[in-house]
Amino acid sequence: MKLDINGREHEVDVPADMPLLWVLRDVVGLTGTKFGCGIAQCGACTVHVDGQPTRSCVMPASALAGKKITTIESLGSDGSHPVQRAWIEHDVVQCGYCQSGQVMSAVALLASKPKPTDADIDAAMAGNICRCGTYQRIRSAVHRAAELAGEKHHES
Repeated sequence: MKLDINGREHEVDVPADMPLLWVLRDVVGLTGTKFGCGIAQCGACTVHVDGQPTRSCVMPASALAGKKITTIESLGSDGSHPVQRAWIEHDVVQCGYCQSGQVMSAVALLASKPKPTDADIDAAMAGNICRCGTYQRIRSAVHRAAELAGEKHHES
């Protein structure tokens, strides 16, 4: 089957019921998306499907033909994305395991609500568990990412 991942078409020969998480990690080689719980409850495996945050650990690959899949790798490795910059400024990461899912949820939120309230952030991030408890820093970083994205938008 053909999958559109980060704007590139990938031909993958996998069972139809193979979860997207394992296609990304084991077949395509994109290991930024993490396995957490395997039952779509922790958010570590969050990617975007057609712009919507989606738990890749329970999403069968066969359901994704013709859809656009976006992973953490799409943000780039130079740290210049507003969410990445805000995460660094607010020292969000402790163990880091949940962070690719946290970041992808924040990116989706900001795409739909460029100036989110605390309630918007709490609702959008509620499905992402951080065992280190950095929730206050995550909320602050989302607000900062909104500011940075706004500044970038005004520069264009």
